[in-house]
Amino acid sequence: MRILAILTSALLISGCANLDAEPATLTSNVLLRASNGWDGTPYMRYPEGQPELSLLRIQIPAATSLEWHCHLAPNMGYLVKGEIEVETLDGKRTRVRAGESLAEIVNRVHRGHTSEQPAELLVFYAGAAGIAPATPASECPTGSVVQ
Repeated sequence: MRILAILTSALLISGCANLDAEPATLTSNVLLRASNGWDGTPYMRYPEGQPELSLLRIQIPAATSLEWHCHLAPNMGYLVKGEIEVETLDGKRTRVRAGESLAEIVNRVHRGHTSEQPAELLVFYAGAAGIAPATPASECPTGSVVQ
């Protein structure tokens, strides 16, 4: 009797499957490929040392201005929600909205500002062991610091 119940259940479950359905297809979309930062400055090289990849999920409150900082290694971000305006010391600006990607600038001081909504982004860093994802402006390479 138990075997009959198991067979009946198996037949019912398999009968519910749509045999005419197309199998799922793998899709892949390049969200961003870059050889330079958003301001047009080309990436010259990766940092010396043992490569270290990082993927950060960053949540920034609404109406927030981040501290001036720089990145010592190439990185890129994908804005999951919200909106961010990024600016450099010399006044260059760009705006990123949810669903958009941004190739960050390297060795140049900049900061971001959120709008009236919080922002959430995923950022991929191609760095090296011992290099922080972001460096305070006072520790950035000469010529890129806040005056």
